[in-house]
This record gives sequence, C-alpha cells and structure tokens, in this order.
Amino acid sequence: MKPAPRVPVLMYHRVGATRNAWEARYAIAPGAFAAHMDTLAKGGYRAVELQAFVDWLGGGPELPAKAIVITFDDGFRGVREHALPVMEQLGWPFTVFLVSDLIGQQDHWTRSANPDGVTYPLLDAGEILEMQQRGVSFHSHTRNHPSLPALDDAQLADQLRGSRQQLAALLGHDVPYLAYPFGHLDDRVEAAARAAGYRAAFSTQPGFNRLDVNPYRIRRLDIAGTDTPGMLLRKVRLGSNDGSVGHAARYYIDRVKSRLPGART
Repeated sequence: MKPAPRVPVLMYHRVGATRNAWEARYAIAPGAFAAHMDTLAKGGYRAVELQAFVDWLGGGPELPAKAIVITFDDGFRGVREHALPVMEQLGWPFTVFLVSDLIGQQDHWTRSANPDGVTYPLLDAGEILEMQQRGVSFHSHTRNHPSLPALDDAQLADQLRGSRQQLAALLGHDVPYLAYPFGHLDDRVEAAARAAGYRAAFSTQPGFNRLDVNPYRIRRLDIAGTDTPGMLLRKVRLGSNDGSVGHAARYYIDRVKSRLPGART
C-alpha cells in the first residue's frame, strides 16, 4: 500500500440531539455519526492515532494512503455515550480536546450564542479516565475556552500552561497537544503555545496536512451535524469545508482545465 502524501484531520464537537439550526452546526445525531464512520470505513479510510500522525509530521513512520485523524473538541458527554461504541466497533482511535476548568460541568461559553440559551454536560473525571483506559487520547482545549488572541500575555500563559498542568495531573502523563478554542490564533498565540511546552497545536483552518505543515497550525476539516455521508466524503477527498456537489464539480472542472494545452502551470 502506498504511504499517505497528505492526511485530513476531522473535527467534531457534540454527538447528540439538537434543538435548533445553530446546534445542528456543532452537534451530530448519533445515527448520523455512525453513518459517517461507516461511510469512511467502506471508502477505505482508516483512523490513526494522533501521536502516530504527529510522529509522521516530524519525519517518523509512514501512514497508510487513506489515513485520517478524528478529533472532538470540548469533551461532551455524548462522545462517550454515542461515539465511543462506534469507534470501538471499528477499532479506530480518536482524540478529545478538554476544557480543563469545566470538566464535569457544562459548555457555558456557548450559552449566549445558542438561541435557546441551553448548555450540555461535559465529561467528568471518572468518565475521562475510563475512556483513557479504553484507548481514547485526551489533550488540551485551554482552561475555560476563551478566544486566545483577546487575552493579555499573563492570561494567555495561564490558559495554556494551566490546562496542561491540570490535565497532566488528571491523566497521569504529559499533555503535549492543543486545540485552539474557536480556532482563534495569531503569531503571539502560536508563540505562547510553543512557550507553554506544547509540541503541536490544531487550528480550524481547512485543508490537507502534508509534511511541510506548520505543526502549530495543523489544519482540520469542520464536520457539521448537517453533513450527509456524501458531503463528508467530498470534504475528506477535497480537503475542504465545502462538501457540496457544486464545489466538487468546480474542483474537478478546474483540474481538467489546468491540464489542457496552453493552461498555466
């Protein structure tokens, strides 16, 4: 099998029922999530561990041609209830990025954005440790999910270092990876992540990850609850957040045009 020239990283959030269109953007129904994973598996894709992916980026062992990485931001309880059984059945690893100050609480940072003003439960310490024993990896999503560029230097360092320390104490091992809340980052935030001891960090910028990607700006594909299995496949194949048929058609038309005589290269 040919090695992977590029690897997509998928970003999910909550798995569970939704109340409104805003929630459907960030939450996927359990049955729909199972259909997503089944479609990927039937398409020949295979999830690999986050550590194996980061090792590959650093020049380590090759990954298979259709390797993917599956991540969940925030640490919702529904991931354990609905996603974990699906992933265990497939034998696929995945990673959850935790908001360390809010373990066992609710996603309070979404209350003002959600039209219904509701929040949802996050994993508690016991659930996290049980999932870790079952092969799930956990890393940092800061202390309380702020927009990092808006913080001063001291607050920024506290969010990054504090979360690493809290999670290391809970998990019993180092926590070297970070997902930026909301995907918000700039050069100062990237420098602070490096200074806080993280060895890689995940953004929300779409696209494929090749060996030359900045390890502190790893790209992820945003998977919505409204994405059909077909839309998911198009996102993964094209490295895009646009899973529409129209976008795929334009992509392939442009590729054909680029190969025509006289086309610019």
